[in-house]
Amino acid sequence: MYPDLHLYINGEFLDGQGRKTQPVINPASGATLGQLPLAGQADLDAALAAAQAAFQSWRHSSSMDRSAILRKVAELSRERAQEIGRNLTLDQGKPLAESVGEIISCADHADWHAEECRRIYGRIISPRNPKVRQMVLREPIGVCAAFTPWNFPYNQAIRKICAAIGAGCTIILKGPEDSPSAVMAIAQAFHDAGLPPGVLNIVWGVPQEVSDYLIRSPIVRKVSFTGSVPVGKQLAALAGAHMKRITMELGGHSPVLVLPDADVERAARQLARFKIRNAGQVCISPTRFYIHDDIYDAFEQRFTEELASVRVGDGLDPDTQMGPLAHERRVPVMKQFVDNARQLGGKVILGGERLERDGFFFSPTVVTDLPDHAMLMTEEPFGPIAPLTRYTDLDEAIRRANSLPFGLSAYAFTQSLQAAHQLANELESGMVNINHFGSSLPETPFGGVKDSGIGSEGGAETFDGYLVTKFVTQI
Repeated sequence: MYPDLHLYINGEFLDGQGRKTQPVINPASGATLGQLPLAGQADLDAALAAAQAAFQSWRHSSSMDRSAILRKVAELSRERAQEIGRNLTLDQGKPLAESVGEIISCADHADWHAEECRRIYGRIISPRNPKVRQMVLREPIGVCAAFTPWNFPYNQAIRKICAAIGAGCTIILKGPEDSPSAVMAIAQAFHDAGLPPGVLNIVWGVPQEVSDYLIRSPIVRKVSFTGSVPVGKQLAALAGAHMKRITMELGGHSPVLVLPDADVERAARQLARFKIRNAGQVCISPTRFYIHDDIYDAFEQRFTEELASVRVGDGLDPDTQMGPLAHERRVPVMKQFVDNARQLGGKVILGGERLERDGFFFSPTVVTDLPDHAMLMTEEPFGPIAPLTRYTDLDEAIRRANSLPFGLSAYAFTQSLQAAHQLANELESGMVNINHFGSSLPETPFGGVKDSGIGSEGGAETFDGYLVTKFVTQI
């Protein structure tokens, strides 16, 4: 059974009685799973008031107490991973193994923040006058508003919640209306872990209306958003107009450079499997492939063979390796990318079509012979489509990789230390992965440059966006 869905405000789970609701759809079948209650203005006001009231005491809470709650959430996440993962597969579509893996990895995030929040230190500055004392304090910024996407609903929400709560802030989070069950499970975990009412509040609604209302409120002092570049820019502009701190983890268009000395078999196999993770609906998915001419043919053959062997189906089927797209509206977008490629002389050597079955399935697709101005090379597909192109000169390949306004993640395969050093220095990306895929760990920074965002989630930087610096001097 799919769980009942609620708002979570001031420690209470509120149902849809008297509220507008929105259906939640199973992308593998098109069937309706449940009804999601949407917040009205009164609900948003209640969430703001609850968060503001809770902050007055939570800001002074012991870091040891905050750590204990985060530890308990990690424990509950592991205990409930199978159930939460099943519901996540139902409303988001990814294979069950990926869903359960997402929950378990998020337990690590809660554990890591539980440790780091105990180490939020200030410092003493040596005075010029021995009668003067100078201190730097780091204090929680206040009430935070966070907005999270549908592709990794548990992961993206818990990152923001753990950082805010660990820093001593309170938070109102608008989760993804299309895949809400995972965020509801997070609310339940924090509730069961003993988090005081009002510290965490969960709302749903029309995205633009909710974000506009919360960001304009003088109660909110910090905004965190994960999603598309255009929406991120709109929210950043609105937050800037009210002088509110922001963390923006926005879209990318991740280049992949495979050098002539690379292990072609390993690179092709790993990239193909990473490409179809969550049906390509991953902000750090490899999306632009630059393959050296000397190894291009071998890479193309092996990469295409690997994608052709992928079993596509319902995420609850244990044999499934790639599930559906999360929304029906994404299917015609995939076709638009493919049509544009064909119009520009590209060759579709695998897939390129919607699969004829119930649900929102699109076949793993490989496109070759594309010019750099094609849609697939300039716009993030956010789906299971891989464009393969050739290069001969590494400097030119790096220039092409850096030519777009995005800079979230980049990948390269080489056995040359000199080339790896050059790639690490010259690729314009917040995360550069050489010969493996090492992003998204709780102890490592996660964020982009250029249009791909501002700030970082994870790593030593995780609390920076949720703390303000206060200098105190006295005599």
